Amino acid sequence: MRRPTARAYAASAASLAALLALVPAAARADDTDRTATAATAAAAATAIEKVPYAMDSSNQAAWWTPVATYKGRGQYTYFAFNEPGSTAATHRPAIARRDPDGVWSRLPLLDKSGQQAEFPDDNGHNQSSVARDGSGRLHVFASMHTDTWRYFRTDAPGGDVTDHASELPDQGVGITYPVVTTAPNGDLYLTVRTGSGADQRPGKLYRWDNAAARWSVVATFAGALNRAVYPDDLTVDAAGRVHILYEWSKAPSSAFRHQLSYLRYDPSTGAFTDSTGAAVTTPVTPATSDVIQDLTADEVWSSDNTYTGPAVQSAKLTLDGSTPKVAYRYRSADSGGNFRVYYAYPSGSDWVRKTVYAGGQTAAAIGITWDGTDTKRIYYVTGSGTDRVFAATQAADGTWTAESAAPGVSADRLAVRRDSDGHDVLYLPDTAHNSLYYGIR
Repeated sequence: MRRPTARAYAASAASLAALLALVPAAARADDTDRTATAATAAAAATAIEKVPYAMDSSNQAAWWTPVATYKGRGQYTYFAFNEPGSTAATHRPAIARRDPDGVWSRLPLLDKSGQQAEFPDDNGHNQSSVARDGSGRLHVFASMHTDTWRYFRTDAPGGDVTDHASELPDQGVGITYPVVTTAPNGDLYLTVRTGSGADQRPGKLYRWDNAAARWSVVATFAGALNRAVYPDDLTVDAAGRVHILYEWSKAPSSAFRHQLSYLRYDPSTGAFTDSTGAAVTTPVTPATSDVIQDLTADEVWSSDNTYTGPAVQSAKLTLDGSTPKVAYRYRSADSGGNFRVYYAYPSGSDWVRKTVYAGGQTAAAIGITWDGTDTKRIYYVTGSGTDRVFAATQAADGTWTAESAAPGVSADRLAVRRDSDGHDVLYLPDTAHNSLYYGIR
């Protein structure tokens, strides 16, 4: 169904400066990094549109990949999101598609009866991830928290998005945190946490063979007794190698995780390696993982969701060529209970970590892209403020500067995907007002 173009919001330099003046000055980070964060009035122009469909307040997560883009006669954007359900405690998953001419259309996810699927709310777990394969089929993984597969796809470009859960391997297994991406050859890769046991919940990698139109298991990439794996992100480089980002928690689960880690898979050889290229045996464990953020003072493994000690919570990955670049949130013993924003990249046999934002509390949402001019752009959400979504870039002297990435929009979650034209496409839920926004910069 075709809908008229949503109203676009463009912030003038003057109005943007006024908005940014409301952002509190960020505190200086550690001296070693010479890192500081401050809002600037000279923000890059961001075009914002309100998606013309009602969004359910349950539409919020940190691990998800709810954005896909495709370059045809122009750029198409696909937003997987939750619509309000029949009751306040339910939601109905759908896709909002934006055509190159700015026209939106809505694609509901249909169950086996032909009706729009509906599921109970479970904030932070039951959100959707979407990808488009090389043949134009859309794939959506929705509303799973140790549930069996809830998988929907189109059979051809422009078709209905219908239930195809029976096509997945590992039928009957509890699935959580589906993160999906498209490879340059049109295949898809998917990471999830599998199982519902109390002793361990491993991470598993799957592949969609686009030519054969078939899913298969690649490997259980991470798992250990008394530990649960939390997939964060994955992406595929030009050579087809799959880069995986994940966290560990005490089993069976925890809101607060540890030992943010990285892994690379090469389909041409079937080998898994760390960031140095050294071969590793899967499933990796916390002891054998390529750890980006290791345990710090006073950090303990806890499945208590009231735990207040050091922990990781949300991370995202991008590539500079084939080199991984990571943004993540970490609460250290000296952060006053705040999750600060960090940037990390491999150097030699270790990872370099830089503080991006230490000026206050952040929300469980983060993003990173790689830009030819700005290099890394790190997106984060502050815990309060008029504008809450910010993009930070780093100057040659090592200091970080942040600017509002969504002027005038009270979004409190985010996801970001870079399209093939080199633009950052922003997915901006405002859960307080049941609204979803599209941004491009």
